[in-house]
Amino acid sequence: MDILHKEHFIYSFDKKHEPALVVSSGTQVIIETHDCFLGQIESEETSYHAIDWEQINPATGPIYVEGAKAGDILKVTIDDLEIAQTGIIATGKELGVMGHRLEEFTIKKVDIEDHTYVFNERLRLPINPMIGVIGVAPADEGISCGTPGAHGGNMDTTLITKGATLYLPVFQEGALFGLGDLHAAMGDGEIGVSGIEVAGKVTVTLEVIKGKSIPHPFVVNEEGVAIIVSMPTLDEAAKEAVECFVDLMQPLTGLSVGDLSMLFSVSGHVQVSQIVDPLMTARFFVPTQVFDAYEVTLF
Repeated sequence: MDILHKEHFIYSFDKKHEPALVVSSGTQVIIETHDCFLGQIESEETSYHAIDWEQINPATGPIYVEGAKAGDILKVTIDDLEIAQTGIIATGKELGVMGHRLEEFTIKKVDIEDHTYVFNERLRLPINPMIGVIGVAPADEGISCGTPGAHGGNMDTTLITKGATLYLPVFQEGALFGLGDLHAAMGDGEIGVSGIEVAGKVTVTLEVIKGKSIPHPFVVNEEGVAIIVSMPTLDEAAKEAVECFVDLMQPLTGLSVGDLSMLFSVSGHVQVSQIVDPLMTARFFVPTQVFDAYEVTLF
């Protein structure tokens, strides 16, 4: 099995990056990751100014997948996700939704024990490990790992976890795939600008799908399918997600736009991924029963 060590990291998804690893379609790869702070926070006393904020959200990669061409789809099966036993939560002035009411940069070190995290002496909650940054090189200029888009990137979507399959549009030869920014736990929205940030290791299988294309990333699990869209506002992202899903399903089901509007109004779910990055990210989720009833296979 191929292993890509965390020393091979990038701060942007960009066609100019030289591949750190070349694999054939169908290869399983173990990818080691730094935490989103590149390990710069060693204690709760670390100051805001002690952190190099240019070294945030590194993604391990890129991985060149042979046979991938612009217009294809990269299928990323998340086979396993392992996280460190200690994580960091941070927030402060001008960070996150409440940053306008905060004056100090605050750090909390969090221990992870028995599939739970210890927030404080009164509160212990279950972990929900997930991948914050995951994507491919975009069509045009490089995009910071901290910014989401049609290429993926910093989507901060809790559905992107072990057992899920992510489908990414391919824009460049080889796709140039990477991932990082693992969280031991994160709530939808990530309102304080960080989850429990951890280093870790992800095992993925990378496959190229020919003959189909998608405008935005999709994530599939046992419960259903979600399209993930990032736009300047949450309203724009949510509306684009719904409309793209309708356009995808209309020829596959034979239902009219009106019928799909009614079906999705009663069965689909607009969900928030994150509201703290340079673009806002929403998703539209449709349950498995809809695809089964119409015998629809998307990918």
